[in-house]
Amino acid sequence: MSAPGSHADVIIVGSGAAGLTAALALAQELKVLVLAKGAATGGSTAWAQGGIAAVLDAGDTFEDHIRDTMVAGAGLNRAETVEYVVERAPHAIDRLVDLGVPFNKAFDSSGALHLTREGGHSHRRIVHVDDATGWAVQGALLSAVEANPNITLLPGQACIDLITGRHETRYSGSGRVWGVYALDEATGRVEAHTARATILATGGAGRVYQFSTAPRGATGDGIAMAWRAGARVANMEMMQFHPTCLYNLDVKNLLITEAVRGEGGHLINPRTGKRFMPFYDDRLELAPRDVVARAIDSEIKRFGLDYVHLDISHMPEDFVRSHFPNIHEKLLGLGLDMTREPIPVVPAQHYTCGGIVTDLHGHTDLPGLYAAGECAESGLHGANRLASNSLLECLVFGEAAASDILARWGEFDAPPPVCAWDESRVSNSDEEVVIKQNWTEIRRFMWNYVGIVRSTKRLERAQHRIRMLFDEVEDYYGQFRVTTDLIELRNLLQSADLIVRSALKRHESRGLHYTLDYPETLPEAHDTVLMP
Repeated sequence: MSAPGSHADVIIVGSGAAGLTAALALAQELKVLVLAKGAATGGSTAWAQGGIAAVLDAGDTFEDHIRDTMVAGAGLNRAETVEYVVERAPHAIDRLVDLGVPFNKAFDSSGALHLTREGGHSHRRIVHVDDATGWAVQGALLSAVEANPNITLLPGQACIDLITGRHETRYSGSGRVWGVYALDEATGRVEAHTARATILATGGAGRVYQFSTAPRGATGDGIAMAWRAGARVANMEMMQFHPTCLYNLDVKNLLITEAVRGEGGHLINPRTGKRFMPFYDDRLELAPRDVVARAIDSEIKRFGLDYVHLDISHMPEDFVRSHFPNIHEKLLGLGLDMTREPIPVVPAQHYTCGGIVTDLHGHTDLPGLYAAGECAESGLHGANRLASNSLLECLVFGEAAASDILARWGEFDAPPPVCAWDESRVSNSDEEVVIKQNWTEIRRFMWNYVGIVRSTKRLERAQHRIRMLFDEVEDYYGQFRVTTDLIELRNLLQSADLIVRSALKRHESRGLHYTLDYPETLPEAHDTVLMP
């Protein structure tokens, strides 16, 4: 049997921007437990380079930001969600400034924040901290959380499943969520952590692909847990591929921020030596990510290339160094000087636009369960996320979920007694190679069959492999004690299944979902909603 675990008013799974924002808002009145897999800084927030989109410029408007978001999302966005988030963006930036995030200032004496521009945006509206905004935001939020006596931050917790009514000692089919079962990575014990409300802020499922800019832990944990507990997921076929990831066989996930193109970088075919975006889109390098990623994919396949070039060496050296100090330094360490030579780049999976279905308050289908950030499908991104709307979504919906819990706190019952984790019939595994083999296989066939360009035949081949692996993984899960690797493999496979099932249901090409069998876009946009 497992250890008894702990109890808090609210449990938050995930220690990125969404989770920590919610924790700080809730801790004004409640006791909050934040569970982090691995290190508290291990999520996607710390990796975000570009910045946060907000209407702060005199010539910009909420209407323009809303329109740009809807255009990038190919009409699949929910208009009320887009309006809700965009209108709260300036307030979110103000909160981060108050927490001490050192956003870059304009190059004049006004004291205003410096705004850069990225693909799909009609104005300069990206606030940033050099080219490492996420790290600065993560640090400021984490410092505030660690200083708050009402928040307990527990790193090294790999969550396995949600605790629901069926885990009550007196069984209930209500679907009510009472917390999570989590593996303590230090002790190897599984503990039951209970609370009146639970927020999933677990990030995306990027590691389902062979090439991804996502951190190691982006294995779709929250999405898979919510699905197994009975929540709907939507639009999982909409996986965003960042156009420009460094092509380097030793460095797998160095993202070259979109701001390099925003500040004048050109995409060049290394064989012809010419820019190729004029052949694909009038917006050139500043077209939305799905357009640029498909253009690069097309050039690579047409010319038999391993990569294309991203070149900003025509800009003044001081300009490049001052705008991209971190990328410049990392590339120098790899023997590449971006002020003098082009950067070899390829597309890589970058963002999960679909996820757990939520409303404007972060509610899921399950009583007591909220979701925020990349694991949620709030309706903001639609068929393609607009650059720098991701951290913004985390900040807005982290606070929205917290506000709703505080407003309705009197309606949340105390958790009943729940069953301890039972591992009386399992043993320690002596076949860890099975996990590594299956992990590698999933990531490879997802990249080859469910990547930037898809077909029904490719999707069906991926589905066939997923079905075979499900039996193998569930058999393994039933026989052996859980480890973080096994938990992640189970969630990775479930996420792959949801992506493929969603892709097979969409009989059109829209945004990030491009299929050779249905190249046209249907007149009306409809969500792909999967029911457990």
